[in-house]
Amino acid sequence: AMRKFARTLVALLALGAAWPAAAQPLQPEPATGFQPREAAHARRFMVAAANPLAVDAGAQALRTGGSVVDAAIVVQMVLGLVEPQSSGIGGGALLLHWARAEKRLRSYDGRETAPAAARPDRFLDASGKPLAPPEAIVNGRAVGVPGVLRMLEAAHRRHGRIAWAKLFDPAIRLAEQGFPMSPRLYQLLEGERALRGDSAARAIYYGSDGQPRPVGALVFNPEYAATLRAIATFGADAFYTGAIAQDMVRAVAAHRRPGDLALEDLLRYRAIEREPVCGEYRGRRICSMGPPAGGVTLLQILGILERTPFHRAAPGSAEALHLFSEAARLAYADRGRYLADPAFVRQPVAGLLESDYLESRAALIGERSMGRAAPGNPRGAPGMLGDSAAAEPAGTSHVSIVDVRGDAVAMTTTIESAFGSRIMVRGFLLNNELTDFSLASGGGTRVAANRVEPGKRPRSAMSPTFVFGRDGHLQAVLGSPGGPPIITYVAKALVAMLDWGLDAQSAAALPNFGSRNGPTEIERGSAYESLAPALRERGHEVLLLDLTSGTHVIERVEGGWRGGADPRREGVARGE
Repeated sequence: AMRKFARTLVALLALGAAWPAAAQPLQPEPATGFQPREAAHARRFMVAAANPLAVDAGAQALRTGGSVVDAAIVVQMVLGLVEPQSSGIGGGALLLHWARAEKRLRSYDGRETAPAAARPDRFLDASGKPLAPPEAIVNGRAVGVPGVLRMLEAAHRRHGRIAWAKLFDPAIRLAEQGFPMSPRLYQLLEGERALRGDSAARAIYYGSDGQPRPVGALVFNPEYAATLRAIATFGADAFYTGAIAQDMVRAVAAHRRPGDLALEDLLRYRAIEREPVCGEYRGRRICSMGPPAGGVTLLQILGILERTPFHRAAPGSAEALHLFSEAARLAYADRGRYLADPAFVRQPVAGLLESDYLESRAALIGERSMGRAAPGNPRGAPGMLGDSAAAEPAGTSHVSIVDVRGDAVAMTTTIESAFGSRIMVRGFLLNNELTDFSLASGGGTRVAANRVEPGKRPRSAMSPTFVFGRDGHLQAVLGSPGGPPIITYVAKALVAMLDWGLDAQSAAALPNFGSRNGPTEIERGSAYESLAPALRERGHEVLLLDLTSGTHVIERVEGGWRGGADPRREGVARGE
């Protein structure tokens, strides 16, 4: 039955070449067409990321003896150049690391922080109402203290094998010699309005006629090369102090909606090593990033699903989508109430993942949709919390890597919405990550756990994930960009592989679906649209959207690795 489903899926996915690419309000980084791909195979190492130039640079680092962290740094620096809309040194990242010889799992938090001047009314207008998302997003007050470089520097100190300075050479070379404008970057630039208002960005990406440079034309970014040279020579301090830091502060203050990023905020930033969160699903151990990341919600979805008849539902059926969406809305209800930066709000992680609690949540799922789920009351939950209402635009990028030693990295990295705050400094874009905080702090005596506070890290849906087999060996490395639906994108890929028997590529390509405790969302133009009437009969409010994931999966197979890259973007998986 599973093989038949897989064959049927391949045929259905062929329809995807004509999937529409129209942008939706919930999808600030839209789809750019659907390009079917074959799974990649390798015996020694593999890299899966959002742009072939970044993948090739990362693979070369592995080929010359580099570690997975070395490769991740190389890939990130190139992505910040060739995929500037999604991630870069002006943003934040979360990195999950597996050291095979030690059998040690670590996670590194490079999430942005709010400036010391931040207050709960940061995104309220003069009448006390939350700003409309476009006003909050293109706003100096949305800029958080970038964390990517401090996090990568900390990971490199422990896991690096190639000298720090050498890791910037590929990106520097491409920035100076030029890289070809890709179709995806061109389309996003064509639809972008606010970025044209930044003179530095306009000079790099647009011609004198105001149109993006054509597909295939060389794009040069010498300022980015100069910034990377400074960081290569002097370490991350060159970014967080001195002239680069001063220029960031100056640019944020000079924005037409000025922010309050200060030199002291940059100087004080620290990356954090955190304990990963893990849970069981179908006899496998699933591990991801804890709060403020999305791993707890991911594990809740899987834990609830395992306590329903999901395993008996036909793959890709209305019954399967019903159960998955109900599990997701229960988990997102808890996320909206409880999850935030653990340094500011007690996180009931153990209570949210306890078997009895998951059983009680699963018992709420019936034949008809519950519409909107209420948060539960897990053990250890703090009282008097309200729910978070964040803009959470859908940008970001994901990188999956395995090396010749069997070590692995899953890194999800972001500047938030497409092109972040649209503020460019020295060749890189600054994030608008603080819109991941609740735009309102709460009502009455109840405050949102994810409200804005000085020095706080905003909640994130990013969920870099590892799967370990029954023998304890690493089985899969995956993650996705895409804003709040990231968690359901990753959960979908996991059930596609672990329940429905799909390989890495087919799991990444499978139509997206789920719920964030609102409407049940189905990927518009996909084969799953046909399930909408049956779901509506079950009481679901069905919303058809361009759910633009960017899932990159590497899985262990006999003799090596098999990789999959999401066909909705420009990514590839390659190795040898």
